Amino acid sequence: MLAREPVILLMDEPFGPLDAQTRVIMGDLLLELWSADRKAVLFVTHDLEEAIALADRVVIMSAGPGARIIGDHRVPIPRRRDSHDVRFTPAFLEIHRALWHELRAEVLKGYSQTEGAG
Repeated sequence: MLAREPVILLMDEPFGPLDAQTRVIMGDLLLELWSADRKAVLFVTHDLEEAIALADRVVIMSAGPGARIIGDHRVPIPRRRDSHDVRFTPAFLEIHRALWHELRAEVLKGYSQTEGAG
């Protein structure tokens, strides 16, 4: 019997150019597709709310050209989710607060690096 190769789908800012309402609809479609197939999806985004609403795990990268992983967090929100409605739950707000605290420091570092380069 042949071993089954893992399938990983990489999506780098796929919803970036979309308006806010279309982003929510596309997020829900992505969740539906994922539920049907259960393939691994690596979704890159700068939108913390989008990351939490869609992911089971959020990885935070450091600022700057030498970026590295500085945070790796499980999203303790059960599946089946609606990517819009989940944003109003206590569990979402709790993890958002914790991740934003960590991410905010990196955003500020990124700004200071940009100012220093210019």
